[in-house]
This record gives sequence, structure tokens and C-alpha cells, in this order.
Amino acid sequence: MQTILITGANGQLGKDCRRVLQEDAAVTAVDVDEADIASEKEVTSLVAAVKPDIIVNCAAFTQVDACEEQVEKAWDANARGPANLAGAAAATGARLIHISTDYVFDGAKPPPGAYTEYDIPNPVSVYGQSKLAGEKRIMEAANNYIILRTAWLYGACGKNFLRTIAGKIASEPATRLKIVADQHGAPTWSYRLALQIRRLLSTDAAGIYHASAEGSCTWYELACLLCRRLELACPIEPCTTEEYPTPARRPQNSILENHRLKAENANIMLHWQQDVETFLAAHGGELTAPPEKRGGGGGAGS
Repeated sequence: MQTILITGANGQLGKDCRRVLQEDAAVTAVDVDEADIASEKEVTSLVAAVKPDIIVNCAAFTQVDACEEQVEKAWDANARGPANLAGAAAATGARLIHISTDYVFDGAKPPPGAYTEYDIPNPVSVYGQSKLAGEKRIMEAANNYIILRTAWLYGACGKNFLRTIAGKIASEPATRLKIVADQHGAPTWSYRLALQIRRLLSTDAAGIYHASAEGSCTWYELACLLCRRLELACPIEPCTTEEYPTPARRPQNSILENHRLKAENANIMLHWQQDVETFLAAHGGELTAPPEKRGGGGGAGS
């Protein structure tokens, strides 16, 4: 049986990876309170103790707006940490699976055009810049790695769009919300991505892959589906990005094409709407529960 080390294990993707991967492997799951990946010493010690065959790095600083102010924290988690893991993986012969993001692109491609693994990155935020730096450092240091770029991640725990909007509508039903309707992407279920990681671990895949849900929508369209499926009153209205300014610039187009997964017959990602509806059928009640009953945990963003 293989040994797998999961870092960032308390985030939404980390928890789903633990759930999925422990079915076939001996899993050790850690988060920042047990091992800070930005510390080369801590990473070296951790990898020496666990002796993993595979390292799955779900750790990241994904608070996109906060990254604009906390630049060093962003680079520690998103660039230096992956570099440390890549170095440890190379030194011990472990395979490294690293989660990256659509934010490595500028989003200037007109939708519904999608970004493939062969498009040139051009990040427009500190978050995207730090994540791209992490990719580059892995490619420089690791011998056996997969970099998975995903987008618009949501799951049963942590902070994500579906949980945030459902919670706001449930707790403040009279408040009218403006939802951005000119940014395009594919909401991706963290559980589905964990299944995709397990699928790739059964192959000799290497390099950069895109792994997001099929199809695309806007944040407003996603919020409308959420309200319909949970039978919530819909105090929402569409707005433009300019009408909803944020500290960090967001890509207008976050649509990723899973080109390499499909070319290698390894793609198990489903259409975004199918997965969202399955997710809401299983977890919708929790999303609209009182805050103290909604669960917690850190979030792994896109």
C-alpha cells in the first residue's frame, strides 16, 4: 500500500482528498499548525518522518483580496511552500501533486473561449503571481510532479461562494445582494477534484493539467441556480465587475479546458451544473442552517 502525505488537510479540498485517497492508501494529513510548508526545516522533517510515496499539496493562501496586503504571507504559502515540498519530494523520490489556479491567467480571452495548458500565463493579482511562482519553482526542483489548475472551487466546508451566498440569504432574507454577472468560470466541486486526483495517481501523468468542471457560467447564474434548488427567496440582482470593486483584480474569464486530461483519456470531471445539483442535494440543508450548525474549517480557493 502506498503512503500519501496531504498538506493543507483542513481545507475543503484537503478534507475531500483525505476522504477519497484513504480508501486505497495509508494517508497522513497535516495542516499549518502541524507543519508550515513555508519552513524548509519543517518540510524536510515531516517528509523524513512520513516517508511518503506521494505528496498532495492542498495548502495555499487563497484569500485573494488579502493577498494584496499580505504579500509575504501569500508568497510563503503559494511559492516558497511548494518549492520546499518540491525539493523534499525530489530528495526522497516522492511524487508531488500540487493544486494551482485559473488566476495564473489574466482572463482577457473572450468567453466562452477556454484556457488550455498551452496558453501563456499572465497573472494580474498577487494571488495569481504567487501561485504562478509556485508552479515555476516546482518545475525547477521536482523530478516527478503534477500541477493541477482548477477554478471556482466549492465544497462542504470552508469559505466558498455557495456557502457564503446561501448563508447570507438564509440569515438576512431582506437584504438584496448584487452578484457579478460578467465574470465567467466553471464551479468545481472539491470532492470531484479529489476523485480526479485519485484517477491521475493510477497513471504516469506528469506536468501541468487543467482540472475544472465542464461548461461555464457567471457568478450570477450560479447564484440563481442555488436559489432555485434550495427554494430560497432570491433577493439578488446582476451587476458588473466595475459596480462591485475589490482590492484584487479578478479574471473576467476563468474557463479552463481540460485538454490534457481528455487527450490522455483521464478526464472524469462532469458538467458544473450536474455536480452543483448533486452537491446541493447532499449539503443544501447545511448551507442554510444557523451559522453555528454550518460546519467550519479552512477553505481552499480556486
